[in-house]
Amino acid sequence: MFAAENGLKGDPRLEAISQAIRVVPHFPKKGIMFQDITTLLLDHKAFQDTVDIFVDRYRNMDISVVAGIEARGFMFGPSIALAIGAKFVPLRKPKKLPGTRTKYHAGKVICEEYELEYGTDCLEMQVDAVQPGDRALIVDDLVATGGTLSAAIRLLERMGAQVVECGCVVGLPEVKGQCRLNGKPVYILVEPREIDNCRHDISSEFLNVQCSG
Repeated sequence: MFAAENGLKGDPRLEAISQAIRVVPHFPKKGIMFQDITTLLLDHKAFQDTVDIFVDRYRNMDISVVAGIEARGFMFGPSIALAIGAKFVPLRKPKKLPGTRTKYHAGKVICEEYELEYGTDCLEMQVDAVQPGDRALIVDDLVATGGTLSAAIRLLERMGAQVVECGCVVGLPEVKGQCRLNGKPVYILVEPREIDNCRHDISSEFLNVQCSG
């Protein structure tokens, strides 16, 4: 669900957050419209508003774990975790965490693969980072196809955690159906910003862009 549909319709903070995100066409490759949240981080008020909206939503949900997806989930997750009294768990790309790697619980690090447009990638988590019964929030900057979030959900559930929700700063309207997110709700602050003569597609990890003229 989008924040504007859940009590924040007309909230000026959402428009300010959207405007603080820079749109970079054809990055990191031709045909991609990159939603650059680094400019949001440079805007103190917009950054604070982003964290505050998430904190207001989750402070009374008994969240014990905030899991951030590498790398941009690390920019929002720790602040949210501190504010709501939860621990922060990084979900990392391959070979960034110490420990034996395995798809099963016997090792110190477990991994979960997910599909990209071409090939696969995976997320890793240390097995002692969460405990059975932990109530988890997963945080990332953007959701397009939902593949990365789905892998994060599977990682946490394998260790017995209950994923309460996924929270993202930017998301396409098409993700409302949640069909690729294992039935878990997704809370999104804003839609991707438009630029002149361009439209969005969701066939990539980022946002595909088609520009005319």
